[in-house]
Amino acid sequence: MNKLAIASFTNLGYRLHSRHFSPVVADMTGKTVVVTGSTGGIGLESARSLSKLGARVVIVGRNERKLATAVESIEGDVQAQRADLSLLAEVRQLANRLTESTQRIDVLINNVGVLLPERTETDEGLEMSFATNLAGHFLLTNLLLPRLAESATARVINVSSGGMYAARIDPGDLQFIRRRYTGKAAYASSKRGQVILTEMWAERFPGREVVFHSMHPGWAKTAGVAESLPVFNKVMQPLLRAAAEGADTIIWLAVSDEPGSGSGSFWFDREQAPTHLTDSTQETPGDRAELWAELARVAGADLPVATAHRDQAGSAATTSARELSSHPGIDIGPQVE
Repeated sequence: MNKLAIASFTNLGYRLHSRHFSPVVADMTGKTVVVTGSTGGIGLESARSLSKLGARVVIVGRNERKLATAVESIEGDVQAQRADLSLLAEVRQLANRLTESTQRIDVLINNVGVLLPERTETDEGLEMSFATNLAGHFLLTNLLLPRLAESATARVINVSSGGMYAARIDPGDLQFIRRRYTGKAAYASSKRGQVILTEMWAERFPGREVVFHSMHPGWAKTAGVAESLPVFNKVMQPLLRAAAEGADTIIWLAVSDEPGSGSGSFWFDREQAPTHLTDSTQETPGDRAELWAELARVAGADLPVATAHRDQAGSAATTSARELSSHPGIDIGPQVE
């Protein structure tokens, strides 16, 4: 079976690929993992598994009742943080609370995501899937980078989707104002953006103080899929992956040695996968720079577009995460207009 054939995204593909998987074994004692969108599905499964490995887990969700239920289902040291990550003001508040309450963050898993059939705007005036799946991840990650960089080889894992293979980023219309909106197109666009950002963050921090990876969990059986894609969910029900199967690569990326030695890759079933299947989805360097600039503008964070520059002697120079909070040209503080 072709590793990226449609059938490989199902539970049949997982069973075939996982024949060569070794059990994930790691001691995460003393380490802290933050998981967004973790009141159900693969986010909750990731939190449960990492807690069993000894990690202190911080789960993030917007529903108090679901958060309480999720906490009860996780064994070990777990903390719940309520935040609606489609609202950038709440993202900033969450980052402040995490920085104040957590002495270290070793892994950040950006898992929360939405797919909506009709174009909907948040109370802040942003298209919902763009705000949740892309702008919120961008801002939260940048706000937490100084704390992440304090841990040895911290990891950021962006949960993308195979749907991004059908999308080419349009940084001039990320919120589908000019283009015809469909839920699938907006979702795929935001997931393509996550993969590009993963590569840009990796370029920005080549010293491996923080490593960045994106991944595709396959087609998993979750409440989100049932709600967002009811027809697909009904037809594909027998072939959808269990939440644990969808979460497997997330957990592996969070704790295993191999992904800790590199950065910026896209993964599917514990193997690196291409980010484009055809040239039609390939972005330009200008597209990448414009994507970063637009996200920084929307998020209210004055973050430089360039991931690296060269000094007059021609040596590569980059800005480390430890310098982010003190760099005179960068404002990632808690204030938002």
